[in-house]
Amino acid sequence: MRETDRQGGIRCPINLFPRQEEEIARLTQAINRAPTAAEKAPWAQALIEAVDVLLACESYNEESLDCRFCRKFSELRRKAATLAGKAGRLDDHRRRS
Repeated sequence: MRETDRQGGIRCPINLFPRQEEEIARLTQAINRAPTAAEKAPWAQALIEAVDVLLACESYNEESLDCRFCRKFSELRRKAATLAGKAGRLDDHRRRS
């Protein structure tokens, strides 16, 4: 598999996307494997932190399509991870009640 295939075609000028993408993929798999919402929550928090690295990129260039794709994918991933984290906390709270 070519590097650009694994990255979804995003060419990052500072190579931040491919470095973070590997961690993001690992955390996403952990979330998907966790059997309960409560067990997904810590992985979701770690995913938020990994995605936030991309969202805080100081080399973001509004003119670059690659940068805009990276930003949009990161925003979507952050939203999904936030929802998974909230569901996990609700599940954990419900179990304790």
